[in-house]
Amino acid sequence: MASAPSRRTKIVATLGPASASSERLRELAAAGMDAARLNLSHGTHEEHAERASAVRAISEEVGRPLALIADLQGPKLRIGDLPEPVILHRGDEIAVVGERTTTNGDLPVLPAVIGDVLQPGHDVLIDDGLVRLRVDRIEKGRACCSVVVGGRISSHKGVNLPGVPIPIPSLTRKDIDDLEFALELGVDFVALSFVRSAADVHDLKKLVEEHGSKAHVIAKIEKSEAVEALDDILAETDAAMVARGDLGVEIGPALVPLLQKKIILRCLERGKPVITAMQMLETMIHHAEPTRAEASDVANAVLDGTSAVMLSGETAVGEYPVEAVGYMDRIARAVEPSMGYRHELPERAEEPTIGQAMSNAACDLAETLGARALLVPTFTGRTASAVARLRPRRPIIALTHMDWAVRQMAIEWGVTPILIPEARDVDDLWNESIAAARAAGLISTGDRVVITAGTAVNIPGSTNVIKVDIVE
Repeated sequence: MASAPSRRTKIVATLGPASASSERLRELAAAGMDAARLNLSHGTHEEHAERASAVRAISEEVGRPLALIADLQGPKLRIGDLPEPVILHRGDEIAVVGERTTTNGDLPVLPAVIGDVLQPGHDVLIDDGLVRLRVDRIEKGRACCSVVVGGRISSHKGVNLPGVPIPIPSLTRKDIDDLEFALELGVDFVALSFVRSAADVHDLKKLVEEHGSKAHVIAKIEKSEAVEALDDILAETDAAMVARGDLGVEIGPALVPLLQKKIILRCLERGKPVITAMQMLETMIHHAEPTRAEASDVANAVLDGTSAVMLSGETAVGEYPVEAVGYMDRIARAVEPSMGYRHELPERAEEPTIGQAMSNAACDLAETLGARALLVPTFTGRTASAVARLRPRRPIIALTHMDWAVRQMAIEWGVTPILIPEARDVDDLWNESIAAARAAGLISTGDRVVITAGTAVNIPGSTNVIKVDIVE
């Protein structure tokens, strides 16, 4: 169910009005989209259901897996309903209140906890920090603020309070409803916004499991609390996202580049997929080409080792969604050949799993022998992740009889996932794997391949054998 792309970094496209039609989704898939994100902060369940159905249909049509990611809104503060946009100028005064709507010129912010947490001196950042207020005093639940940076404010724009703990559960009532809807759709990933601790991730995973879903959880790192608890969060989550928009507002843009590298490296060390997101090709919302700085930004994320790069407004509401995916593809292809193999021999003190040690040995063999490909039969996809974390120069062909694992591996760096029949024994598994890779045009007669497997087939975590073979 795949053909081998020479691009190894995967591309996630956010769906929206600009990418809603089946024809546009078909174009995005042809341009290189590997996963589609449903942003549940916007749009209706009916709209998202139609897009999800179209993605599944087009995946069958193009013959390769396209993952579906449901992105929960999380405990996000937002401007309430405004009769019309408000224009603020530097030096103006305005009151921020915890209400759905107001009629007296105050700014409503939901959920209505803002009056309980704001104190004089706090900053109130609106629309990713484009508008900045400073709290002067609190009067009967109203935060009276001075405008530090003015601008236009419209309904439902995001609000950030850097350094201010927000007493809101990680999963709001809306999130619970959206989660149930997304799992009924059969999404492959659920992204959790504004993660603050490993417990947030654990609670979501428990709900997913109780629903009987195989969906993986993506922890979005966009709060200072998440940065402080990064290792604990990565130990709990299935994947991570460097959500640079809100993260930059929370900690300041100057700290984001190094933090991005740190998060990606930590994910590589743990063998977990990581997505780099937000404002990657922002100007392509309205322009047919990115700036040179944006191209460099995407290239640096690729060189950092990110598993995937994500487009947001560029494909959701932008005027050039297909071109944006195409540029992501071209940039990744241009810089990936310069990436080095992450040779890594774990120390005994690190207590590596057998699978990690086997993946290291398999990659070393493939690199040393110049193998045509690494064939990785896997039940859940974890073995493929363990191999991919080393960023080998050989193609990684992951083979599984679980359809959900095929789709989840669609965002894994360098992995071409293929669905195969369930094997009877290890010899049957090897034969099926080689036959499937040949049928997909990924290997040919005479090619040398390195294959991993478990003698106890169809049991997760049982990889214990490496085989070097010549394709007959």
